[in-house]
Amino acid sequence: MTTPAAPVERRVPEAVYRRRWAILGALMLSLLIVVLDNSILNVAIKTISTPAPTGLGATQSELEWAINAYTLVFAGLLFTAGLLGDRLGRKKTLLGGLVVFGAGSALAAESGSPDQLIAFRALMALGAAFVMPATLAVLMNVFERDEQPKAIGIWAGGVGLAIAIGPITGGVLLDHFWWGSVFLVNVPIVILALALMIWLVPESRDPNPGRIDPIGVVLSVVGLVLLVYGIIKGGQLADFTDTKVIATISAGLAVLAFFVVFEKRSDHPSIDVTYFKNKVFSSAIAAICLVFFALMGVTFFSVFYIQSVRGYSPLQAGLLLLPLAAAQLIFAPRARLLVDRFGNRATTTAGMLVIAATLAAFAALKADTPLWILEVVFFLMGTGMAHIMTPTSVVIMQALPREKAGSASALSNTFRQVGGALGIAVLGSVLSTSYRDGIQDKLTFLPAGVRHTAGESIEATLGIAAKLGPKGKALVSPANDAFLHAMHVTALWGAVVAVLGAVVVVLFLPGKAPGPKAGTEEPELVAADH
Repeated sequence: MTTPAAPVERRVPEAVYRRRWAILGALMLSLLIVVLDNSILNVAIKTISTPAPTGLGATQSELEWAINAYTLVFAGLLFTAGLLGDRLGRKKTLLGGLVVFGAGSALAAESGSPDQLIAFRALMALGAAFVMPATLAVLMNVFERDEQPKAIGIWAGGVGLAIAIGPITGGVLLDHFWWGSVFLVNVPIVILALALMIWLVPESRDPNPGRIDPIGVVLSVVGLVLLVYGIIKGGQLADFTDTKVIATISAGLAVLAFFVVFEKRSDHPSIDVTYFKNKVFSSAIAAICLVFFALMGVTFFSVFYIQSVRGYSPLQAGLLLLPLAAAQLIFAPRARLLVDRFGNRATTTAGMLVIAATLAAFAALKADTPLWILEVVFFLMGTGMAHIMTPTSVVIMQALPREKAGSASALSNTFRQVGGALGIAVLGSVLSTSYRDGIQDKLTFLPAGVRHTAGESIEATLGIAAKLGPKGKALVSPANDAFLHAMHVTALWGAVVAVLGAVVVVLFLPGKAPGPKAGTEEPELVAADH
């Protein structure tokens, strides 16, 4: 009796259900370019910081903004993108986002200055904001509930694939072409993704969508930009007590606080804050936010460690990051098996503790540490991340009704991007401040103006040293020592944040479900364990 009943109860149309795996493949291609862009940029950071004509001569602060311009615009507009996808149709917003992302990529490739690069990265983020939530929302509407954890696991594994392809692709391009090629490579992928989307992906929308909330969108973007700008400025000045820094950070926090109050009182909020009354949902969001805070900050400095201190090329750096990507690709689709056996809490807590341990391991790395140790650290980091992303994504996506899939996806991706942006800003500032404190005594023979620039980052110091000729060689060893100390301090900060995430997970995520229950809200959330 059970077998013939299945087609009757199926919520996905038969024609769509039959091609669901092909649709997932097309969605992952769209996901690929959005994630690929960030992982490619990580490898290109050192090249872009090199003076023209090789790069753009970007400072560490400008490099952080090249990354944060993308993540902040992305995070700020995800609210609206999710709502528009639910209201106008996810396929339409997905296609529109891909077109804008492709145009932004072509323009970024031709940037003539760091400011232009930052502006075009922001345009790319505008497109990406409509791509990312739509991929998960469409996924939730073409797979039945029992297959959703498996599909989300494969989706999360796609992130690992993009991380693998990104640095290697970036390294190959930088070895043979100019730095802008790392952005131009997005264009043919966008064209292919558009063709597949038009052919395969069905249209879906919320039958009862809310109105758009322009005031909420503006408040969220302004608040985040002020907050992160203040943090970056504090790191750049090596002084978080500076009046402008405190004022900017305080203004950002005030705007974000007003945003929360406004959303609670609005009858058509960008983000329904009542979702966060559920501790399971909130803890899953917090876990994603905290793990990306730690990981994005550490990824930022690991590139300088591999290329500046160890002296490897962009391509070699990309190959060294392969274990991190391979682990995600291997374990993300299989993480649901551990969830089935041990539950969300145990699986995600273990993942968080592995991340904390690998971040702490960076504090032991030296200029001559054997490479195999670094590779093991990267592999374990990817393993931990896979066992956090899949369970928490399933919890978040299954917490809300299917017709609100765009909003659920937008929330998940927003907090991931906000966590990543703040991680780069906070840990990047810790790195910058620690580095300046360690190197400034060695720069006393330089003119005052040059001394400040040289102390901003290891790349800046090595750049000045190269211009000084034989006299500058004396700066290389102190620069490496100062950077290693700064990296150790930053890594320990990241580890503390990861441990904090583990505590949140232990306290609030559900354990292994005793058995399926129906008819209440809480089992709907606990069902993520199945």
